[in-house]
Amino acid sequence: MTGNPHALAARISRHLQDVEQVVQHSEVVNREAIKRDDKIYFEALALNLHSFYLGVERIFEDIARTIDQEIPGGSDWHRLLLQQMASDMSSIRPRIISETTYQCLDEFRRFRHVVRHGYTTHLKIKSVRDLAAGLHECFTAVQQDLNSFIQFLHQLAND
Repeated sequence: MTGNPHALAARISRHLQDVEQVVQHSEVVNREAIKRDDKIYFEALALNLHSFYLGVERIFEDIARTIDQEIPGGSDWHRLLLQQMASDMSSIRPRIISETTYQCLDEFRRFRHVVRHGYTTHLKIKSVRDLAAGLHECFTAVQQDLNSFIQFLHQLAND
């Protein structure tokens, strides 16, 4: 590991707070989108869902850089990074996220790709609605997993 485990824990906590704000904002936008049944609101919601995944991925990149000392490369690096976080690297660290968390985040990862490489005007409203419906549950799982990892980091620093 390069760097101070307490410093990494602090960075993860800070980024997690930022992601939580994105989730809260997404929930507000989702309620408005449903109430107004307006495609523009669903497009805004799609961008917020994209931001949710990017925020979580930023945390994973920091962990990969600091603990694993390797960030995947290539055209499928987003998928590989997510898999890396779901893998137990027993000589270095435990798995960062559970299989359940991996599955929900993989849905957001695929959606991120659609938003990033397409046009919001071509989004399927049903896909946006379905993903938004699972946002809170997915974030809660991410939050629990990362808080457990933060505890591991503090224990590592104190040993």
